[in-house]
Amino acid sequence: MSLKESLQAKLGLGLAEMGLIIDEAKQIKLIDYVLLIDKWNKVHNLTAIRDPHKMVTLHLLDSLSVLPHVQTLSAKTLLDVGAGAGLPSIPLAICLPELQVTAIDAVQKKASFMRQVKGELDLINFQVKAGRVEALAKESKFDVIVSRAFSEISLFLDLTKHLLADGGKWLAMKGAVPNHEFEKLQIQPLEIKVLKVAGLDAERHLVMLQQT
Repeated sequence: MSLKESLQAKLGLGLAEMGLIIDEAKQIKLIDYVLLIDKWNKVHNLTAIRDPHKMVTLHLLDSLSVLPHVQTLSAKTLLDVGAGAGLPSIPLAICLPELQVTAIDAVQKKASFMRQVKGELDLINFQVKAGRVEALAKESKFDVIVSRAFSEISLFLDLTKHLLADGGKWLAMKGAVPNHEFEKLQIQPLEIKVLKVAGLDAERHLVMLQQT
């Protein structure tokens, strides 16, 4: 079995365990994305994860754990803050082609990598911004703003509140429930969802907030 085939098998099993239905063409794109991370990682050090099989769990399946929650919001636009190598934005853009996804990262090499992925995988619904999110023009407003291991929630809200559309939602992907972070918030979470990631024996939670 080739590396690509074994990664596809691992992804397929993980998606089935998580109850996610994603067609074969999208699954192939997801694996092509992992192989691009693996290729660039050898030179540019995008992520600490070196094993492509671990990337399927820790990058793809972890990112896709929020997919059902994004779908229920019926959003048209999404911003991923501190996207790094494009997590969770690129998996979401692949799986939700009708969603306009923007990713921003302050590190130029990570923005360059995401642009490369956009071109190679023909992700017409995916845009990349390089720079700090607080400097992003407020003409862009997003229905959903998501972060994965970006910062404390209070800082995440503070840096992005000018970019959230009326009635929009923040989604903060976290490990354990960050109760200590809630003490600094002026608004309390709307919901806290347990995220299940196939093959990962660690706590994952999604904290949802709405501007009042």
